[in-house]
Amino acid sequence: MNFNVIGAGLAGVEAAWQIAESGCNVTLWEQKPLKKSPAHKSDNFAELVCSNSLKASRVDSAAGLLKEEMVRLGSLTVPIARECAVAAGGALAVDRDLFSKAVTEKIKNHKNITVKTAEVQSIPKGENDITIVATGPLTDGAMSEAVQELCGGCLSFYDAAAPIVTAESVDMSIAFGASRYGRGGEDDYINCPFNKEQYESFIKELVNAEGAVLHDFDVYEGCMPIEKLAKRGEDAPRFGPMKPVGLINPSTGKRPWAAVQLRRENSKGTMFNLVGFQTNLKFGEQKRVFSMIPGLENAEFVRYGVMHRNSFIDSPRVLNRFYQVKAMPNVFFAGQITGVEGYMESASSGIIAGINAVRLGQGRELLELPKETMTGALADYISDETVKSFQPMGANFGILPPIEPKIRDKKERYAALAQRALAELEREMCK
Repeated sequence: MNFNVIGAGLAGVEAAWQIAESGCNVTLWEQKPLKKSPAHKSDNFAELVCSNSLKASRVDSAAGLLKEEMVRLGSLTVPIARECAVAAGGALAVDRDLFSKAVTEKIKNHKNITVKTAEVQSIPKGENDITIVATGPLTDGAMSEAVQELCGGCLSFYDAAAPIVTAESVDMSIAFGASRYGRGGEDDYINCPFNKEQYESFIKELVNAEGAVLHDFDVYEGCMPIEKLAKRGEDAPRFGPMKPVGLINPSTGKRPWAAVQLRRENSKGTMFNLVGFQTNLKFGEQKRVFSMIPGLENAEFVRYGVMHRNSFIDSPRVLNRFYQVKAMPNVFFAGQITGVEGYMESASSGIIAGINAVRLGQGRELLELPKETMTGALADYISDETVKSFQPMGANFGILPPIEPKIRDKKERYAALAQRALAELEREMCK
């Protein structure tokens, strides 16, 4: 049996790793460095294009639970992420260059993985081929046409990336280091505090700034450009990414009216990204408007925010819970192209697709994780035929079956959901 994985992003490397670790040989196809999408810069695998955060670490959080499940399923990326972590309070954020380099080395050094550099233009689907398509949300060209032919067209949305500034250019006589509610170290985040007048002036300029794309379009809620959020109402950013809760400005001893948080971008702490500030503004407008943020008046922007088109298939009509194409069982999909949203969500789908590709090749029953697990719930969501308007979904406790009787305290409820998920996963793995 010939195992093929197309694409060496987070989903692709996890899929290839699962196949290789099972003792099977697998060919991993990757078009970089021959060709890069507009969003990719590195030649390495598992490149983190937008944020460097893999979200919360706590097991009693949705993101933390997902990562713990992935580790128990034999994840490649989560252990490496922990080794490449940078300070980020309660979140797992990584030095993206170290992370991608380490993943690439692991993949290239595995005896059962053959890496081939080529722009794949069709999906291998011969009688002896089992193929996992993990080409990502920026799939284009001949491969995009092949996917659309197989899946009956794609849906699309737009994704955005936040700007990055140098740490030394932040005015720390205005900004201050702190994590919300004192979680984590003071160096994990830099906070830029606004008073009411500063905030209102900033929002006015933000909503009137010129965007790089003049037409309007739908954007996934979790990647909403800050300027589009501001147009929903003056206070919308203040109750979103600019919320001041959990922060006390040491200069005043009070909570600011609003705040922009900067999160460490690399292990050396020389670069920070503007948390929640994905944007579609022209570069000159970003410099002008974001320099109004207190503490960033003279900030050096090493990367401006960018926006790019993301595509995903109509998974409920195309895929089952195994990430397997219903009409062509020898083909699987994994990653954001399936409609899972987020770095770890994409990686987790690669794990399941890889495991099930091997099981299919060996004539074994495919792995169907319980809906009570976060990994299983995501697989259930993308294959739910009752969904009428399918949109991307990230890990969250709302997609898990509720616990009965209901636990009113949210912290206790989340802890109970996580405990149940891990118990169900353990039970499944012991079968």
